[in-house]
Amino acid sequence: MKKTVVGIAFALLALAGCRQVDERDFSVDLPALTEANAAEMEKDVRAALAMYRGVDKASLKFDVAKHCVTMRYDSMQVAHKNIELAIAKAGWVANDVTPESVGAKAKTK
Repeated sequence: MKKTVVGIAFALLALAGCRQVDERDFSVDLPALTEANAAEMEKDVRAALAMYRGVDKASLKFDVAKHCVTMRYDSMQVAHKNIELAIAKAGWVANDVTPESVGAKAKTK
């Protein structure tokens, strides 16, 4: 009985030390991001990522000159691939993920 209690105590201590948050920076190439469609794309990307709790929406920075968006996300809550897929589902190419590859209609402007 004592061995069981000791084992459970060690297990609880081990779990208490487990990582709870793993924040990372991530950049997504958006080849279609231009001055002409920046507002529309920003609106679409923000809406696509709104459902993910792990994405820090306040950290989203769109760079038209570099055709990308950078953000901070918690990899314990969302994978970077899910971010790319969400943007592609909104109709925009995200890194190498195309809207067509996820069954969405591509937006072009």
